[in-house]
Amino acid sequence: MRRTVHPFLRLVLALVVGVGVFASSSASAERLKDLASIGGVRQNQLIGYGLVVGLDGSGDQTTQTPFTVQSIINMLGNLGITLPPGQSLQLKNVAAVMVTASLPPFARPGQQIDVTVSSMGNARSLKGGTLVMTPLKGADGQIYAMAQGSLAVSGVSGAAGGTKVTINHLSAGRIPGGATVERAVASSVGQGDSIFVELNDSDFGTAQKVVDAINAAAPGSAQALDGRRIQVRAPEDLNQRVAFLGKLEGLDVTPAQQAAKVIVNSRTGSVVMNQKVALQPCAVAHGSLTVSVSENPEVSQPGALSGGQTAVVNKGTVDIKQEGGALFNIKGGTNLADVVKALNAVGANPIELIAILQAMKASGALRAELEVI
Repeated sequence: MRRTVHPFLRLVLALVVGVGVFASSSASAERLKDLASIGGVRQNQLIGYGLVVGLDGSGDQTTQTPFTVQSIINMLGNLGITLPPGQSLQLKNVAAVMVTASLPPFARPGQQIDVTVSSMGNARSLKGGTLVMTPLKGADGQIYAMAQGSLAVSGVSGAAGGTKVTINHLSAGRIPGGATVERAVASSVGQGDSIFVELNDSDFGTAQKVVDAINAAAPGSAQALDGRRIQVRAPEDLNQRVAFLGKLEGLDVTPAQQAAKVIVNSRTGSVVMNQKVALQPCAVAHGSLTVSVSENPEVSQPGALSGGQTAVVNKGTVDIKQEGGALFNIKGGTNLADVVKALNAVGANPIELIAILQAMKASGALRAELEVI
């Protein structure tokens, strides 16, 4: 008796064989799971407002944070405790906080997730506090988890004689496994006859290489929709689909080389270049300008019998110094080592290098995209 094999089962078997073939590819190859994600498999952000109690006098100053007092009154009212009208609460061991969490894909009711608790008012520290039951909502306003538990705060603080020392951050903490999932998020991965592979970085060359790798293992199953999304036919049976996706993520793909780019952080002075950055021959003249402002206290002593008073006055000085800049002839370079050597010859610090790179880009000598963050 002849048995027929389902076409999607042959697709999975071909993909298993393809993994062994692509595992022997070049060392520059990367796993598909490192380059892309499966469409619909994503985290969802949750947020909630709550109260942390049990603080050692380091909570909100209720006179300056009226929302903390209002929250306490509402919570007590829900517990059946009614306060007299006009009652003024002076609490020092309660803090209003914002609670955030990430709901992982395929999370089911009963699963525990970590939460981050951050102070909203002027509490000095959340160390030793306990978060009371807080609903966590999604972007649609529905409650997906409930959070409660003792905070873990890694910071420490001490003060004596007017001197205060603080290590790390005391106004935020985490609760490992502090929230319980109450509602699951529907996923589209198990629906339809196709799944979508979405690249982390849009690139037409990489998208085509991903299509070629998938089709080499499972012929005719993948097609690129644009520079980011690839449509892949997948088995409709859930067991076969899970196995198919597991083998799909393990495929080795050699990504296309990225475009030349220079990343500049103007706040920290950091400059990062990738290996495709190139320089054309150019000449650079650079001189630094230094402005020094100093203030020295001096004692003003009046003359004898003048009736004046001795006073301390501040004498300020401003010094401006400009160093002459020599003209440097920078040779062109097509690899990263040549570019670094040429820029080091100028002798500029990272902050000055940012201005030089911007001028090189404007003159056309820098063959790369310049991005300032």
